[in-house]
This record gives sequence, structure tokens and C-alpha cells, in this order.
Amino acid sequence: MAEKKTRGQELLEKLFFNPKNCWDGVDEKTEADIEDFSRGYRRFLDSGKTERECVIFAEELLRKNGFTAAKDAGKGALKSGMKVYRNIRGKSLVCAVIGKKPLEGGMNILGAHLDSPRIDLKQNPLYEDSDFAFLDTHYYGGIKKYQWTAVPLAMHGIIIDGKGAKIDIRVGEDEDDPVFTITDLLPHLAREQMQKKAAEVVEGEDLDVLAGSRPYRDGKAKEKVKLNVLSLLHEKYGIAERDLAGAEIEFVPAFKARDLGVDRSMIGAYGHDDRCCAYPSLMALLLAASAKKPPEKTAVCYLSDKEETGSYGNTGAQSRAFENFAASLCEAAGAALMRCLDNSSMLSADVNAAFDPAYAGVFDKRNASYMGKGLVLSKYTGSGGKFGASDANAEFCSRVQALMDKNGISWQFGELGKVDKGGGGTIALHAAKLGIDVLDCGIPVLSMHSPFEVISKVDLYTAYRGYAAFLRDA
Repeated sequence: MAEKKTRGQELLEKLFFNPKNCWDGVDEKTEADIEDFSRGYRRFLDSGKTERECVIFAEELLRKNGFTAAKDAGKGALKSGMKVYRNIRGKSLVCAVIGKKPLEGGMNILGAHLDSPRIDLKQNPLYEDSDFAFLDTHYYGGIKKYQWTAVPLAMHGIIIDGKGAKIDIRVGEDEDDPVFTITDLLPHLAREQMQKKAAEVVEGEDLDVLAGSRPYRDGKAKEKVKLNVLSLLHEKYGIAERDLAGAEIEFVPAFKARDLGVDRSMIGAYGHDDRCCAYPSLMALLLAASAKKPPEKTAVCYLSDKEETGSYGNTGAQSRAFENFAASLCEAAGAALMRCLDNSSMLSADVNAAFDPAYAGVFDKRNASYMGKGLVLSKYTGSGGKFGASDANAEFCSRVQALMDKNGISWQFGELGKVDKGGGGTIALHAAKLGIDVLDCGIPVLSMHSPFEVISKVDLYTAYRGYAAFLRDA
């Protein structure tokens, strides 16, 4: 016979908030669903290691599911249940399922970003030194520079040749492809290097990619190793050195997404930040699109670019790209854009730092997010005195928490770390600038911004369920 709970025990269960490990109580069917969803996510990661490749993946999926370009919807043509999208210069994307209620009543929006920290080519990158060919680079986003040395790298991107033709580059992903690397100093000679601060162990100017060592067969030619690399590039792609000046070439880790751990409970990969939120956001919108009835409010998924460098540029969240999309919908529906935005709600679907016991000193354990305990609701991000944060209002926080509870979605609250240890931001403040109610809501990540980040499969699936509930019920 079970022992009767004391008044204190009953009160503790009622009043304390203690998120549980989401794996506890997962039945066989749910576990199979988690594994199936994780396989799809790994395919997405391997297909989309750049923002452009992610947009290609997403657009193909949208078209297969009946979405059409938003520009094809004329004034008065929008109807409940319509599925529309806009590809924003090949680097960000926004898509929507038109709801039953008028657009002036607002939209439910999931906003994630597709870019990840990486190594970019400079405009004049190729040079020869000591019979090696190197590619000069400029790192993108916040990285620990030393983590990017002595690992296999793949080259992805596009080049526009002298005739205006776009050439897609993807080298290092297939088994027979060559890979690239950034060299490091052997420990036997690294006594001085090892005395430096971590930020100075490898300087940004030293992150040059090793690209070749074989000279061109011509005794009279100069810079024969560089010439040989250019000759091979010209042979394969028809390009010359001048074509590299405006190219978008990114170097990313060459390895694939893998199950991690003896129990296969985690996924290790490059680009979890923020594709582990972008993918479930997209899939949640596709779920809304496949439902028998349209959502009450128009459901939107916004996948932006440039978040890792401040969301600037005409494909970032600080641009008017999203606002222009919303305006086009409102124009087609005869609705006022201002009222639509004022009545809209967004989950800024971005990751948080998972508590890591190996580095416990930088976390506030009572306010940290924990891997395996579900979605992280972050009222604010920013740094120091909440600089760079939108700081969601209490009313909207309460709404989202209640919605998650109603749908049985496991959630936790979480901050990035101790107040004065650092900080970071998301696209939330840019949505808030438009008058939209917004709350950060994402997945906890270990080793964030490294070449090999780690998430929990159960958190990934919980995010999908939570995002779907938000689009349906918010």
C-alpha cells in the first residue's frame, strides 16, 4: 500500500516547478517517432550546410506540399487554406498557411535563422607561400578560432562568372572528394603558443585554408602551385581569379551529422545553431498545411539569414524582408499591415546554451537550461544589463506557458549564463520592433558555435510538437 503523502509533499508538487527529463515515460511509439524525426533532421543538416542550401531544401519541400510563390497571389486572391512562400534572394525564406480569421487579427509566427558560424573566403583569397597554395579567409560569426584548425573542411558556395552565370560549388562532402584544412602547430614547438590567451592562440589572419601543393608543369611559369590550383578550378568550373572577388565561398566541417552516445540519445553535428530550430519550425508549418482544416490564424515560418553577424543585410531580420512579405499578404487580403503586426505573435525559435557540468562555473544552475528537459523559454537574452534583448512581457510569457501546458509540451526556462559572464542575442528584438509579441523558445545545445555541436533528440522532437501547438492554438 502506497504511503500517504504529507501536506508538505503535496504542496511541494503543487507549487514547485521541477522540469523532468523528457525521456522518462517515453513509450515505444513515441520513441519511434523521435527517431524518425531525427533521421529527417540529419538529412536536412547534411543537405544544408549553408543558408543557401537550406533554402533550396526548404523550397523543394514546400513545393512538394503544394506551396506557391506569394507573388502569384493577386489582390483579393488570398483564401483560407492557401499555402504561399517567398524565397528572399536565395538566402532566407518565409512561408505561410492562410488562416480562417482575417489577417488584421494577426499571425502566429515561428522565426528561426539558417546561417551558422563558419569560415568565409576573402575577396582576393588565393596565394602561394613556400610551395603551398593557401586561401585567405575571414571568419563569420562568433567562434573559438583554435577549434577550426586541424579538422577536415568542405568548400560550399556560389561563384558568378564573367558572363553572369551562377556556378554552384560543393567540394568535400562525397567520399571521393578532396577535403581542406587549416593547419596547426605541433605541440613540440608550441611552447610560446600555449602561453597565449585562448583568443590569441590562433589569430584570425592565420585561419588560412590549405588548398594545394603540386606545381603546374611549366618550368618558366611563376607561382606554379597557385597556378595549378587556378588551372584546376578553371578546368572544372570555367572561372578565373577575378571571379573569386564577389563569390560566396564558405568553409564548413566536412563530416556528417551522427547519432551520439552509446544510447544514441543525442545528435552531434555542425550547424545545430540554429538549424535544430529551423527544421522543426518548417515541419510544424508543413503539419499545419496538411491539416484537414486551415489554422484559425495565419501560420508563418520565417527562416532568416545573417543572425550570427547581427541580422544585417537585405536577407537578415533587420531588413524589411519579413515586413514586405506580411505587407504583400495584407495587400492581397485588403487588410491593414499595422493592425496585422500589432496583433501578431512570434516564437523566436533559437537555441540556448545547455548546462555543461564540465564548465559549471559560467552557468547559474537555477536559471540554466538542461539538455533532455524540453523547450527552453527565455524571457530575455542580451548581455550585461539585458543589452540587445527584447525582454518579453509577462502577459505573452504566461500565454505561451499555458499553451505548452495545455498541449502536454515539456518546457523549462533558461538564461544563457551568469549575468556578467557574456551573453548573446536572437532575432527577437527585430520582431519586437515591428510591434509583434515575441518570446525566445528553442533547444539547449552543448558546444555551441563549435564545429561539432550536440543536442538531444527528445528536445528536437519536443520543439517540433511545441511549435506545431503554437501555430495551431496561439
